[in-house]
Amino acid sequence: MIQPVINAKLNNPKTIQAWCMYDWANSVYSLVITSAIFPVYYQAVTTGEGENDMVSFFGYPIVNSVLYSYSLSLSFLLVAPLLPLLSGMADYTGNKKAFMKFFVYLGGIACMGLFFFTGDNIEWGIICSMLASIGYAGSVVFYDAFLPEIVSHDRFDSVSAKGYSMGYYGSVILLIINLVLIIFWSTFGFPSEGTATRFSFLLVGLWWMGFSQIAFVHLPDNPYGQKPSGKVIFNGHRELKKVWGSLKAYPNLKRFLSAYFFYNMGVQTVMYLAASFGAKELKLEDSKLIVTVLIIQLVAAAGAYLFARLSGRRGNKVALMIMIIIWIIICVLAYLTVTEYQFYGIAFLVGLVMGGIQSLSRATYSKLMPSNSIDHASYFSFFDVTFTLSIVAGTFFYGLIEQISGSMRNSTLALMIFFIIGLLLLSRVTVSNKVLETT
Repeated sequence: MIQPVINAKLNNPKTIQAWCMYDWANSVYSLVITSAIFPVYYQAVTTGEGENDMVSFFGYPIVNSVLYSYSLSLSFLLVAPLLPLLSGMADYTGNKKAFMKFFVYLGGIACMGLFFFTGDNIEWGIICSMLASIGYAGSVVFYDAFLPEIVSHDRFDSVSAKGYSMGYYGSVILLIINLVLIIFWSTFGFPSEGTATRFSFLLVGLWWMGFSQIAFVHLPDNPYGQKPSGKVIFNGHRELKKVWGSLKAYPNLKRFLSAYFFYNMGVQTVMYLAASFGAKELKLEDSKLIVTVLIIQLVAAAGAYLFARLSGRRGNKVALMIMIIIWIIICVLAYLTVTEYQFYGIAFLVGLVMGGIQSLSRATYSKLMPSNSIDHASYFSFFDVTFTLSIVAGTFFYGLIEQISGSMRNSTLALMIFFIIGLLLLSRVTVSNKVLETT
């Protein structure tokens, strides 16, 4: 591996703030499109008279919620094989930012395309939602890879937590703006509530692409002075192969990726399908589902900081294992939930561990990466491919179990298995807050 040039600009406050602003920018997709408004809107416009939840997708009859689960799985399955090669090319050329921009604009424009989804054109809505998720997953790989290039090892936990917290705050602001537009749609001149709702998808795309410009301006360009020559695709593949080979010397990194795959299956599936669960199993009104999502977001911001502090005192591994145990409890409680207020209580627990487990997972992986590497995008491609494949598996099995059993409750309870496997695998990982382990 090439020895990195010492970066004299580590821990620059302006650069850190710009990096965190991308969390502020892209988290509106996670909240509005995957968690709050779009799932509720999708459920409403695809459910027929008499609570008929069957839709026709390119002529094939399927349950609307099952189609949504499968489409999420397929979108991440499509992007997963591309990310490692693209990250290798990005490391070889030293131009992560260009690749990040491509996926940001793809995702942002796809969100704006959802403005034209009315329910009658379900194929258009599913395609746009898939492209948006591809844009999100692709951009995050290159965004995450900037973390070890802008801050020192001792600040991975706190800066990662700050990024997630900024994302939660920013997404809540846009969600509230969208809710005001939707609730008072006639006051703002919209012809219907549905039009105002679809306008919120337009705002997500503009917000995502607009605030991303702050990160694009201030994040470093080619910080290690890479000078590419020859065929970029070929050399990108060689760069990736080199990183893959180096993983043999870092068994803790491989163990962590295995653990992360399983527990993240549960985390992401809950995040993506919680609103659908509340709408279908508890028959909650749209406004109550939105309140639930707001609770999750506000608590998640505090949770990210809380578990970052806990990791500072007890270590990343202990903090992660505590959160996984809480997730297991959440699965059991969700299966037993029958009232609105029980659902709110579970939402509070989800928020408490949602932000913490995501920010600490990113920070822990950064700590386990070899400190003498400059191939950060390639290393993070394995992390984010694990992330995307875990969503593929989680949402697919969730939809499959619902299709077989006829209940989302059974699907939610089954997620507990993934958390238990992740917990057992994580117990075998050694994480040092000071010196990276190589054995």
